[in-house]
Amino acid sequence: MRSVISDNHFHDEAAAYEWVEARVWPKGPVCPHCGGVERISKMEGKSTRIGTYKCYQCRKPFTVKIGTIFEASHIPLRLWLQAIFLISSSKKGISANQLHRTLGITLKSAWFMGHRIREAMKDGGFEPLGGNGKTVEADETYFGGKRKGYGRAYVQNKTAVVSLVERGGRARSQVIKKITLKNLKAVLDKNLHPDTHLMTDEFRGYRGPGLRYMSHQTVNHSAKEYARGNVSTNTVEGFFSVFKRGMKGTYQHCAEKHLQRYLVEFDFRYNNRVALGVNDEGRAAKIVDGIVGKRLTYRTANQRD
Repeated sequence: MRSVISDNHFHDEAAAYEWVEARVWPKGPVCPHCGGVERISKMEGKSTRIGTYKCYQCRKPFTVKIGTIFEASHIPLRLWLQAIFLISSSKKGISANQLHRTLGITLKSAWFMGHRIREAMKDGGFEPLGGNGKTVEADETYFGGKRKGYGRAYVQNKTAVVSLVERGGRARSQVIKKITLKNLKAVLDKNLHPDTHLMTDEFRGYRGPGLRYMSHQTVNHSAKEYARGNVSTNTVEGFFSVFKRGMKGTYQHCAEKHLQRYLVEFDFRYNNRVALGVNDEGRAAKIVDGIVGKRLTYRTANQRD
């Protein structure tokens, strides 16, 4: 049975390796070089690195870090677990500066560490939201930019974001180039089950795409209508509220090319919240469960996602 993360895993390197190994290799060590599971032994000795194994099928040494977000990192695994716990337990995230000060690592390492952890938060599946008569709220917003005002002055230099939030369930957010009927339809088609009750504001870009769902109801925000019985977009607006407070208050400076990764982070915490039975330790464990096959290099992290 997989153990619960504890203070011991945050401060003892051997314990940190054992805990990660139990989650990545629940049936025992697997060689990342040849895929072998037999004839593997743990290397021990004063000069041997903690957590090192040797596969006698391909005769290569390895650790649980190979093929994961931890690969090629010189930061102790116990500090990685501390960072994972801090990010997963902070409702509005934790900045690279704060990680840098708390963990005693360089600012550059803290920034890169944060993006690697967000990579592990990515949902590998593409199961659609809604279905079976469930209700999903959809809304769009703009992030960043320097201009204020209304209309074109507002959207200029800003990044468009669309979020879908299933009531009592999951959220999924996506950066799009521009909020248009075509782009909204593409997001809805990709992420929503047809048997869904869709709720949006009165933006006309949802009218056509909304016809393919079980129902499509709207609230008229321009007339100061924010709820009509069960019809509202209050859930998705609450999600946006937490996201924007986190981006403005915690992260503050985010380039457009990195915004999707931050959306993944806020989606992850929402999808693994206490209301769904996941506590801080559970979120940290789920991040570690997602580390395999998601190695991120510094050059890749600086590219558009």
